[in-house]
Formats: sequence, C-alpha cells, structure tokens
Amino acid sequence: MTKMEQFQQMIDESSRIVFFGGAGVSTESGIPDFRSVDGLYHQSFRYPPEEMLSHSFYVRHTAEFFDFYRKKMLCLDAQPNAAHRKLAELEQAGKLSAVVTQNIDGLHQKAGSKRVYELHGSVHRNYCQKCHKEYDAEFILHSEGIPTCTCGGTIKPDVVLYEEGLDQDVINGAVTEIRRADMLIIGGTSLAVYPAAGLIHYFGGSRLVVINRSSTPADQSAALMISDPIGEIFGQVKITKI
Repeated sequence: MTKMEQFQQMIDESSRIVFFGGAGVSTESGIPDFRSVDGLYHQSFRYPPEEMLSHSFYVRHTAEFFDFYRKKMLCLDAQPNAAHRKLAELEQAGKLSAVVTQNIDGLHQKAGSKRVYELHGSVHRNYCQKCHKEYDAEFILHSEGIPTCTCGGTIKPDVVLYEEGLDQDVINGAVTEIRRADMLIIGGTSLAVYPAAGLIHYFGGSRLVVINRSSTPADQSAALMISDPIGEIFGQVKITKI
C-alpha cells in the first residue's frame, strides 16, 4: 500500500479529523515561510525577522515594524491552494471538525473553512489601541508610516508577536478539538514555535499523520509520514460524506 493509499484509508475511517498547520501550507500559495532555504530567516534585513516581529521592536521601532510588516507579512493577493480547498471540503462533508493554524493569512477561511482556530491571529483584523475601532488589512497595506485611527490612536494588527501570549479562548478551543479528534494531520510546520507546537500533545489517538518537507519532533509518534508537497497530497484526497 502506498503512502497516499494509507492516508486515504485513514481519512475514510475517521469522522473527527483535526488539521494542525503552519507556514508550509501557504508556501504553495506564494506566501514565504520563515525557516526554509528561501524563507524570511535567510533574507537580509537590517534586523533579524524574529526581532522585527517582536513586541518590544513594535514598541521601540513602530514605523520600521510597519515597513517590514507591509512588505513581508501582507500577501493579500494570495489565493488558497489545493490543501486549503480540500480541508474546507472535508469540513463540509462532516469529516473534519477543525483547522488549527499558526498562519495569519486567512486563506483557510478564504477557501471556505468555518471552524478555524488562528493561534497567532490574523492580518485581516486590526484594532485601534485607543478606541478599539476595527480596520481591515487593505487599510494597513495602503497606509503610510504608522497607521493611525480617526481618534488619533495607533492601529495594531491582531497578530501575536514574539514575546506576546496566545489568546486563551483560542487555545482552549483548539485543545478541545485536538483531544476529541480521531485523526490528527500535522502539515507544513516544523513544530519549532511554542507554545503552539505543544498543543499536538493533547491528541490521544493512533491516526497521527505528519506531512512536511523536513523532519519534525512528531515524526517518532506518527503512524504515517509524508514529505511530498502538501497541496499535491491533499489534491489527491477523495471525499466520501458521512
């Protein structure tokens, strides 16, 4: 039996699938990740990307933060790929109960997924730090310097920066879904960013699948490991409704 046939069989036998994904899910949509050879960590910037995306850098160098953020984090023309679309179809078919994502691009929702736990927030939500008025990503993209609300306050993206904590409600929801899952698919993530990566330990089932180009800490526990492109794999999945 091929790995694809094994993957298909596990999906067929499951009814509460949870997908846990990272940046590798969106690279096929043209959004750069951080740690691969052509990722952000291997590009030349005045400061390391991890520092530029930290809370302390945002506070101390707000204008430079937004300059980097607009250029590298706002990929608003990106479209969902086969992985995003098939996950949405699996949810509609009653097979997949939730997507837990470390991504902030909103492509799962754009593809039609309804239950998405965004561990690190979303570029599509931006709030004035003074009056809490909401702004969309287009406003941030086309603003200049430090984006400012009509009240005069600074508009901050609703994304979790380094040094900031995750939203407790989002964590609780994700943990509940992972605990109840009868299949956990980990895709497009090196599982290097904590505390997000630690959530997979709440899965107690036997159908653990890892789809990633490089090795991950979850490999030794996985029932199946696939290193092919994630969009290519999900593109071959056949769905039967429950």
